[in-house]
Amino acid sequence: MTDTAGSSSATPSTPSTFPVVIAVANQKGGVGKTTTTVNLSAALAELGFRTLIIDFDPQGNASSGLDIDARRLDATMSEVLLGTESLENAIEATAEKNLFIAPSDKTLADAAAEVMTKDRVSPNTRLRRAIETVANDWDYIFIDCPPSLDMLTINAFTAASMIVAPVQCEYYALEGLRDLSWIVNEVKENLNPKLRVGHFLLTMFTHTTLANEVEADVRANYGDLVFKTVIPRNVRLAEAPSQGKSILKFDPSSPGAKAYRAVAKEMSNGATPRTR
Repeated sequence: MTDTAGSSSATPSTPSTFPVVIAVANQKGGVGKTTTTVNLSAALAELGFRTLIIDFDPQGNASSGLDIDARRLDATMSEVLLGTESLENAIEATAEKNLFIAPSDKTLADAAAEVMTKDRVSPNTRLRRAIETVANDWDYIFIDCPPSLDMLTINAFTAASMIVAPVQCEYYALEGLRDLSWIVNEVKENLNPKLRVGHFLLTMFTHTTLANEVEADVRANYGDLVFKTVIPRNVRLAEAPSQGKSILKFDPSSPGAKAYRAVAKEMSNGATPRTR
């Protein structure tokens, strides 16, 4: 049964200790990956959790969607990946309480290419090593991955303890999830034995026969790993980034804001922020 407002649910993948490092990933574009990264992070921050977004997509949409212009900054994820700046120096406060971001722009793609050329030993562990230096400052760390299975995504998977995969309610949804499961298993075997798919999140949901069938298929295949709450197709979610705000600040009473708040409650599963 679909719940667009949702209630908390204890799933086997719910984390019990902090910090939690989450890669938001799906190699298919246009599924609501960055929308989920920004708004789920904002919803957890609203609950009092100290939350960091690492924008690890050269498109830099998570950064611009929170009104951060990476082009004006000396330290971004490009410099962190190259090792010329610390992650701590790249973190910027947003206008939303408890929510911070390490921004990126298109130079991140050039940085990734340079790392692959010069680092023949451990190019896929650079992000993990950077996160380790700041991990205890945060309750949740979200990594917004590019829509591809490239060096940046492998770095994110190597650094994360779990993956949240947004799933658009369309015909080829399960095929994409099988591809994602394959690469997760490869990374788990070779680079990060702690990695697991923590949650699937159904996005852009409309009450159509196709969407209902896709939801039923995803739940039948992945069970409790699928959030009970689904994210409805909501124009306000699409409008929020142009104002440099999460949906919680742009339109707090909208269906999209209510849905992401419900997902945050499912994810935190009754946990409380750490005392600092």
